[in-house]
Amino acid sequence: MFLALVINSAVIAVVVSIHYEALRILSVFLPKIRVPARMKVLVAVFGCLVAHAVEVWFFAIALYLQIQQGDFGYLQGNLDGTFYDSVYFSFTSYTSLGYGDIEPIGHIRFHAGLESLVGLVMIGWTASFLYLEMASYWRR
Repeated sequence: MFLALVINSAVIAVVVSIHYEALRILSVFLPKIRVPARMKVLVAVFGCLVAHAVEVWFFAIALYLQIQQGDFGYLQGNLDGTFYDSVYFSFTSYTSLGYGDIEPIGHIRFHAGLESLVGLVMIGWTASFLYLEMASYWRR
């Protein structure tokens, strides 16, 4: 369990750093691009979506590696054991959607719970960022 905590803490640190850097880069880049002001909001939305996708894939890689190692648990349900099952599970966990067609067993339940919590915080952070960007560019 301790190793699972260490791995998940490292994954969370990387994901939060990715998100921080993505928002920082967007906040520096948006004022400099020469497009209509309202289009800057669109660029910000797509930039945030790319950041979230990268973060989900990072969680999926960590999940898949933990499953392949064998001591952390496994996924059961409607799946065939491929890496893309881990990606799908990560997308549903990160967004807190949780269809329930795949269930984590063992220590990777901790990974799934933390991924949902982190996803919720990152999505909230994105919403705040996009609100500020819309306040700056929407009416221009």
